[in-house]
Amino acid sequence: MNRARTIYGIDFSGACDAGKKIWVTEGTEKNGALCIKGCLRGNDLPGSATDRWRSLKALRAYILSRPNSAFGLDFPFSLPGDLISHQSLIEFLAAFPNAYKNPDKFRDLCLASAGGREKRRKTEAQAEAPFSPYNLRIYKQTFFGISAVLSPLVRDDLARILPVQKPSPRKPILLEICPASTLKRLRLYGHKYKGTSRAHLGARAQILDHLAEKVPLRFQRPGIRGRVVEDRGGDALDSVVAAIAVHRALKREPKLSPEDRKIMAIEGFVYT
Repeated sequence: MNRARTIYGIDFSGACDAGKKIWVTEGTEKNGALCIKGCLRGNDLPGSATDRWRSLKALRAYILSRPNSAFGLDFPFSLPGDLISHQSLIEFLAAFPNAYKNPDKFRDLCLASAGGREKRRKTEAQAEAPFSPYNLRIYKQTFFGISAVLSPLVRDDLARILPVQKPSPRKPILLEICPASTLKRLRLYGHKYKGTSRAHLGARAQILDHLAEKVPLRFQRPGIRGRVVEDRGGDALDSVVAAIAVHRALKREPKLSPEDRKIMAIEGFVYT
């Protein structure tokens, strides 16, 4: 892969006020380290706002405006293969908006097709991701991530999804990531860092200290690190972890068996 690409980690949201909850971290590789150049809320993107549709439209435009970049997005890109009638992930994504009219119908149809069970993809099991794509806690994230971001980009071949498609130097590349899975791989999972207490703030600072050694991770300015630590929801930190997952992915190709590649072509792949 092209390691010269600018790296972005996106902590996504499908909430009504998504602009307040989305965080975007920008970084570059420098002397083997991931150097964080900025971390901002979704409603601070050009043309963005707090409401869902304007913030997601702005996010999509932001991705398109950075062709030589790699974006890690923390929502499921697909469903378990036996719930998909299409021959490929790309076909599934292109057809998604017409197949599922709203998030509740999306969840209901998935549950009906799965006999009431919350199935997970093979890649989610391998990455130790916590939820099924249509779990009650994240189904809106899945729905709006696919319908408002992935589907328009893939339908018109404006971006490439790894490792399903070959990268292009003239188009942004998109990777599915899961901050919880990355923290597990780095043996940092279990810290309770989402909250308003001094203990939560301390946990966020401690995680960043560990990441500075393990990745290694650097901040271009001290104020960026401070903003990440001070974000009470932990979403800013999740976007940093998302960027780390992209940084790790660009340094090595996933080792996939022929069977894994066949499944991946429909179910996608979670980078950790």
